[in-house]
Amino acid sequence: MNYKLVPMDRSHLPQVAALERACFSDPWSERLLEEELYNELISLVVAQGEDGTVLGYAAVQAVLDEGSLERIAVAPACRRQGVAEAILEAYLRFGRAHLAFLTLEVREGNAPAIALYEKLGFAAVGRRKRYYADTREDALIMTLEFAHETAYTE
Repeated sequence: MNYKLVPMDRSHLPQVAALERACFSDPWSERLLEEELYNELISLVVAQGEDGTVLGYAAVQAVLDEGSLERIAVAPACRRQGVAEAILEAYLRFGRAHLAFLTLEVREGNAPAIALYEKLGFAAVGRRKRYYADTREDALIMTLEFAHETAYTE
């Protein structure tokens, strides 16, 4: 499967909104996604196929040196083909250069996502009881801390 990672723009909105509806019980609306395009604290990336099809996308919020993976979704037909991992690795490269940590919340029962996050170095650091309204399922809080060498001047 050939695709490239590109910054999300307005042309991607209808496909990303459709992906939201396919992947989440509480999807973000196209209007909300458009608002996030203009939020300077949010980075939105899509995995775009050669024909322009959006295969997956993610949103990361960064405030000072703290990052939070707000959303990640991959089209059901494109899962387990490295799309989510490629998107996350792009954000991890950014994180290593600019962040102290990147954190996320994931459904406790989402074993494939948890396995990917653990493969990339995330560790469970907490739990939000009954976090998901549709199922009352717990969310695991997972974090990846980035090691930074600090140079002190005297």
